[in-house]
This record gives sequence, C-alpha cells and structure tokens, in this order.
Amino acid sequence: MSSVHSAPRVVHPEGAADALRALVGADLLALVEAADEISLVVKREALVSVMTALRDKAQYQQLMEIAGVDYPERAERFEVVYHLLSVTKNHRVRVKVSTDEATPVPSVTDMWPVAGWLEREVFDMYGVVFSGNTDLRRILTDYGFAGHPQRKDFPLTGFVELRYSEEDKRVVYEPVKLAQDFRNFDFMSPWEGAHYVLPGDEKAKGQEQGAPTPAPAAPPPPKASEAPAPKVDTPKTTDHPGKTGAGEGANAEAKKRSPSVKKGSENAGGAKVPASASSGTEKPRAPRKTAAQKLADAAAKPAPKPRGRPRKGEEK
Repeated sequence: MSSVHSAPRVVHPEGAADALRALVGADLLALVEAADEISLVVKREALVSVMTALRDKAQYQQLMEIAGVDYPERAERFEVVYHLLSVTKNHRVRVKVSTDEATPVPSVTDMWPVAGWLEREVFDMYGVVFSGNTDLRRILTDYGFAGHPQRKDFPLTGFVELRYSEEDKRVVYEPVKLAQDFRNFDFMSPWEGAHYVLPGDEKAKGQEQGAPTPAPAAPPPPKASEAPAPKVDTPKTTDHPGKTGAGEGANAEAKKRSPSVKKGSENAGGAKVPASASSGTEKPRAPRKTAAQKLADAAAKPAPKPRGRPRKGEEK
C-alpha cells in the first residue's frame, strides 16, 4: 500500500484554462499556460471586475502577492502581477496588467485589505500609482528618498547618500561621490594570473609574471638548553689554594685553611705549594673506596680469635 502524504498534491485541473477564458471573456488579452501554471493578461481598467469574478466564481479566495516588473523598452513599461490561490482546489493563477508612470492602476484594497501593504511596496520600488489606495506612501525606503530603486534605469549607487554629521549632529543627505571609478574585472581565476602587464611590472625584467615567490623563513634560534657553550681562551680555574681570584683577603684565608702548604715554598705566582709538589716526588693518592668495597673488604678478613680462658663446653 502506497503511503499518502497529509498535504494535498498540487494538481493542474483539467479544463481550468478553458473555464478561466470563458469566465473573463472580453476583458482577457492573453492566456499563457506553461509548466502547469496559468497566467491571465487582462485590461487594466477591468482589473477589479476580473478579480471579483475569480474570487467569487472561480474560488480563488486568497491574494498571496503583488509584484512589479519593469520593461523599459515597452510603451507601458511596468507590469503589475497578482498571485491568487484557491484553497478549495489547491491551485494558483497569475493575473497581469500593464501601465506606465502616469496612468494609475485600480486598487484591490476593498477586496483584500492586505493589498494595501503590497501596493505600497510596488509604488515604492517602481513608482506605480494605485487609484483607490487611501494610504499610498513609501514603505521600504527612507523619508525624502529620490527615485525608485527597482527600475532598470536606477543607478546601483543611487542618487543621494546619507550619513551622520558630527558638525550638524544629525543625519544629512548628500549627492553620491565615488572615491574612484568602477574597476573592470576580467573574472579570471586568481591562481592563473593576469596576462596583461600591470603598472610597475616592467621593472622586474626576466621574471615570470604573477606573484613573486616568498623568501624562505629564517630558522628559529636554538633553545637555551641546546645552545653550545661559548669558547674560552683562558680557563677561569685556580691551580693553587692561594689563588682564589676573590682578592687578597680570600687568598690569605685559603692559605690558612690549606695544611699542605709549606712555608717558604711558593711558585712563580707567589702562591705557596706543598713540598712534595715542589720536589717533584709527590706520590699518587689511592682512589677512595666506595661503601660496597669497604663492606666486601670487611667480609674477607678472618674472624678474630677469642681472648681469655674458654668457657665450659667450648674447649673442643
């Protein structure tokens, strides 16, 4: 069993075009049927009667939208398009009328009050006048706006621009002033590069056109832990206790605390050195034993013999 959607499917009723053609009659100028849609082009002065017949007799109860179109090459350059919806038949129809800047179009606000806002939008964007609309004024543009933005001959930049003036402490209107002329773009891929020579490119002779290759980045400086130690020509060490490098007071104190210094035995620098070092017969010192070596030596020694008279039972 095929699933049925809750919303009704939009269908194009058979014979709808013939029924509408017969309903409108002599007021119909053209009927266009394409893509399951019907467009009726009717006389401008008969708009109200045609819309009443479509609402009451053809069951197109709702006015969904009023749009404007500009054809500057036509004698009646503006076209006002009405979109109607039939709730009972789930079908839409489009009604069109033509006019110019001076000829008004009959208003349908008495049939659909929502048409008041829609007609104001068409008036604001295209300048179409609707007779019978008691509140025909701009709805999208600002007060004092000059021109109608949706007309084909209206410039993209507009005629005036507004800004807030700190001197006057209010919003002011001024003629549009472009900081530079419009640039001509070739709409090429930015990765391919332009084939023409830009001003200044003639200085780079022998180089390929396009953006220059960036220079390689410098390597980062080494970390403090990885930096090599600086080279020192003269090592800062003291070979003798009497030369501490901290002054005479420190040298005298070092001489007092050094028992291996013999009075009267000094080197060429004036520091006293041990006698064995001066005679050249100093014996090399044995390396110090570790704690493990000391324990091993103690275990290898034989146990000492007991002294005194043996006790009973220990003779054997």
